[in-house]
Amino acid sequence: MRDIPEELTARIESGAATLCHVWIVRCGDGVEMGFTDHDRDLVIEDVTCRAGSGWTAGAVEGGAGLAAGSASAAGGLDDDGVTEADIANGLFDGASVDLWRVDWARPDLKVRLWAGRMARIRREGGAFVADLEGPMAALERVVGRTCGRDCDATLGDARCRVDVSEFPGLSCDRRWATCVGTFGNGVNFQGFPDIPGDDFLMATPVEGGRNDGGSRR
Repeated sequence: MRDIPEELTARIESGAATLCHVWIVRCGDGVEMGFTDHDRDLVIEDVTCRAGSGWTAGAVEGGAGLAAGSASAAGGLDDDGVTEADIANGLFDGASVDLWRVDWARPDLKVRLWAGRMARIRREGGAFVADLEGPMAALERVVGRTCGRDCDATLGDARCRVDVSEFPGLSCDRRWATCVGTFGNGVNFQGFPDIPGDDFLMATPVEGGRNDGGSRR
C-alpha cells in the first residue's frame, strides 16, 4: 500500500496538483543520478533530477502476492545523462531505480510508485530502453541445477572439457547420443540420460523390448 501524504491527496482531489515523474538511479559504484519528465530540474531525496533528459515511463506490469512485476523506461542518449559509453561499460547493470510521482510545485509532496533494479539497458538508435524488474524477481531465478536428460554444460567449457579445436565447425545439441557418438565425451556428460521420458507413466508392458519411456535418446 502506497503512503500518500494527506496534503498531496487533497491537492490531487482539488485539481491543484501539478504532477510529474521522477526517476532516481543508484549505481553499484555509489553514483546517484536523477531524471524527470518535468521541464525544470527538481531536487528529490537530495538528488538533483535533470529535466530534458528524455526519460519517459513505459509499460508497468505488476501483480498481487509474490509476482515479480516489471517496468520499462526510455530516453535519449546525452553527454550529461545516459551515454553510449555508460551502457557499454555496464554502469547501470543492476542499478536500483525508484520511480516517484511528484508535485513539481511542491517537490516535498511525493509518492513512490515503484522500486526495482535495472535488469537490462540497451541502445536503440539515438536512444536507450531500460528494462526494470521488481524486488520479487529474484524469487523467479533458477538456483542450482535441474535434473534433465540433456547436458547443461556448454561445449568446450570447464565441465564439458571437449577441446573444440579438434571439432571445427561442430555444435552440440546436448544429447547423450551426440556427446558419445560425435565427441566421445560420455564420461563428462552433464545430464541424466536415464531419466524416464514424459510418456513413461502412460507406457504399457511390451514383450521383448525396452519400456523406459525413451531414455538415452
